[in-house]
Amino acid sequence: MDIATVLAPDAGRQRPGPEVPCADMIPLLSAKRLTGTPSAMAAATVSSAEGPDYPWVANEVLRTYADDGARRAMADLRTLIGRCPAVASPRQDGGSYRFAVVPGPRLGDESMRVDSSTISGSTTLEWDSILVRTGTTLVTVHEQGNEPGGDDHLTRLAEAALRSHQTTGP
Repeated sequence: MDIATVLAPDAGRQRPGPEVPCADMIPLLSAKRLTGTPSAMAAATVSSAEGPDYPWVANEVLRTYADDGARRAMADLRTLIGRCPAVASPRQDGGSYRFAVVPGPRLGDESMRVDSSTISGSTTLEWDSILVRTGTTLVTVHEQGNEPGGDDHLTRLAEAALRSHQTTGP
């Protein structure tokens, strides 16, 4: 497990409007970055290379907001995915990305699951996320590099991350 000491900043107060192309919002659509400005962020990474074709990586990101930013970040993510559920790859390789808010576990005050995939030629890769809001805190667990349909650990990781947050606090 690696603990991140430097994290990419979230998008801040800037909310992408309809003039922003969907291809420019892939980090937002995949829940890697969110709108809003957390007052504190921390992250941890767990990885495994058990399978020769699909190395597996999970990231946990904890964001704490001084205001209602956690609720707004989740609402913004739903809106952005509703606007851009399919995106042509910006690499001009004919590939595409797909994003969807799908049913997931009911955790915390509010939770959502985002399924993401990219297709390039005959290869499909998936990465999925569960976001859990408790008060002004947002716990996000990403699972990436998994074989299609191989998100077996995602819910358990989200439940464990939430328990850890509830036990230790922000």
